Order: sequence, then C-alpha cells, then structure tokens
Amino acid sequence: MYFLGSLATIALASQGALAATAFGWATGTTGGAAAAEAIPSSPQQLKQWLEDSTPRTIILDKTYDFTNTEGDATGPGCVPWSCSPNAQLALDGPNWCASTPTKGTFTYKKAATTAIRLGSNKTLRGKGSAGWIKGKGLSIVGATNIIIQNIRISDLNQKYVWGGDALTIWGGSRIWIDHNYFKDVGRQFIVTGFDPSTQVTISNNYFDGRATYTPFCDGYHYWGTIVSGKADTVTFAYNYVYHASGRAPKVGGDASSSQTIHMYNNYFHDINGHALDAAGGARILFEGNYIESVKTPSTGNADGAVFAPTSSSMNAQCASVIGRNCVSNTLVSSGSLPNAANSRVLADFKKSFVTSNKVLDASAVKAHVLSNAGLGKI
Repeated sequence: MYFLGSLATIALASQGALAATAFGWATGTTGGAAAAEAIPSSPQQLKQWLEDSTPRTIILDKTYDFTNTEGDATGPGCVPWSCSPNAQLALDGPNWCASTPTKGTFTYKKAATTAIRLGSNKTLRGKGSAGWIKGKGLSIVGATNIIIQNIRISDLNQKYVWGGDALTIWGGSRIWIDHNYFKDVGRQFIVTGFDPSTQVTISNNYFDGRATYTPFCDGYHYWGTIVSGKADTVTFAYNYVYHASGRAPKVGGDASSSQTIHMYNNYFHDINGHALDAAGGARILFEGNYIESVKTPSTGNADGAVFAPTSSSMNAQCASVIGRNCVSNTLVSSGSLPNAANSRVLADFKKSFVTSNKVLDASAVKAHVLSNAGLGKI
C-alpha cells in the first residue's frame, strides 16, 4: 500500500515488490524496507523525507522538478575550451578558473548546485519508468543503509562544469545504486570523494553521455564517474556506459588512498576517448566486460593496479587466489587494455561475493545489459 503525501492512502500495484536484493559489496543493504511505501506529493516533501532521520521507503510516480525551486544565480566563471559550437563553460568551482584567461559571468539554476543530503535507512525507488528527479542531485555524506533504484536524475546545468553532480557519496556505507538513468549533468554522474565510501554497489544503471555542451564540442560527455575516496569498496556491474569521452569511470586519486572495485559484466559502448582510468590507489578486477567502439578502453595509467583478463591463460591465474577462473573481457572495434595484468590485486578480491560469483561470459553481456539496465526494468 502507498501513501500519497502524508494523508491519503491509495492502492497501487507495487513495482517495489519486484525489486531484487542488494549484491556485491552492498550485500545486506535494506534501505527503508521496514517502512511503509509512500509517495511524496511535491518536490519539497520529497526533499524533507530524504533529509530527515526517519527510515522510509519513498516511491516516485512522476517528475519531481526542482529546476526553478531556488531561482537563478549569477556568478563568475570561465571559458576553458575554444572549440565550437557548444563548448561547455565552467562556473568557478574551487578556484577552478584561476588559470583560464577568458573569464565571464554566467547565470544558472541555483537548485542544481546543491544536492539533497540523504539520511540513513532510506529506499528511493521509481514506479515503472515515471520516477524522475529533475534539476537537482542527491548526496550521501556519512549515512548508511541506502537504496536508490529505478529513477532518472538529469538536467543539472549541463552547460556548465561545476553546474551539478547527479549523485555524490562522501563517506557512507551499505549503499546500492541500481537501475537508474543518468543524463545531462554539469559534471559527474556519480562521484565518491575523500572519506571512505564502503560496501557500495553500482549496478544496472544507464549512464547516457549524449550531451549538447561538451569540452570538445563533439556531443560526448566527458566527466562521467569518479571513485576516489580514501578507502572505497565498490562493485560496478551490469551497467551501460554510453557515448562518453572520458572518466568512464575514473578510479583512484593518489597512492595514499585506496579504491577496491570489482567491475564485471558492463557494456562500454561508443566512447570516443577513454573508458577506464585507473589512477593512484586504484585496485581493480575488471572481468567479463563487453567493450564496443571504444577508442581507448583503458588509459593504462601505471599508477593504478588493474587485472583485466583477455585470454584463457590470464583467466587461469585467478584460480589459485580467488578459487575460480576469471572471465575474459571482449573488445570489439576498440583499442586495447594496457598495463592490465597486475595479478597482485587479486588478493584483494577474496570475498565470497567475488569468489562464488557466476560472472557472465562477455559474449552475453551486451544483450543482457541492453535488456536490463536503466528505468522500468525491475
């Protein structure tokens, strides 16, 4: 049963009843499962429910449009790129424009530049394909036990770098990000930073990089996803990463941090720059992925540690460490995976959800992901 706002009760068929359970690093995450399902009546009530300390299962059955809820803002920025047409501009984030000679003053939607900060023990789930948070992102800062599932987050000042991130995780645990659709953001689709983000699973999402404004005036979103916390533990599985030019994803930051990420059965498609960028601190098992029309599947950054098998002999190296063979990645009309044979990282992947994982053969991944990733498929 659903509750509309805080008053009226209505009977509806529950998409929530079809939702699977969290897996990978997020195993055991339940969100607001103990709470009755409820539909917020307005963007304001949605924000209130997400930010409070009450366990909740929140169902979105329509568009919650925050675009004009805080009006316009005007502030300094710069023009980092000189290509045309439709070069992305930049707001002056953390003194980001200091070294850019061409400055400007820009007007943008204020709501997108600050995120809704979620409390612990929340489930946020869309009904069918209707759940859409427009013009504002979400953030998780030190909270735990959160599920975000089957919603669209988009339209965050896409013209401007620093115009808004869809989802920010700065410290937190037991977080499941599943079956969502991300598009048209100023900067990142998902970003983890600084404080450890642990027991996180990012699964079955559609990261749509088709964009009007881009750094290279090519219609391909660059900023993508960054996993860069001090001690992040993440599963990244069954996602569709489409039409990007970089950071798809970037993992790592410097050698003083660590990001342990199991990336498997993802479909990387139509990327005219790089997909994986493993920087300092990154420790990645990358298996069973299908990579099609990707210019640079991995930057080959030697600062990160990656094991990405592409042969039966590489697969066999896993058996003595994680108790099973790994699964080869498949590359079609794509570049290569350089510096991706660091088998020492396998010692970080002895959890049962890795060792017992039935990773799909890469040949089955494209069809599986296209049938299952994104909205309306739970």
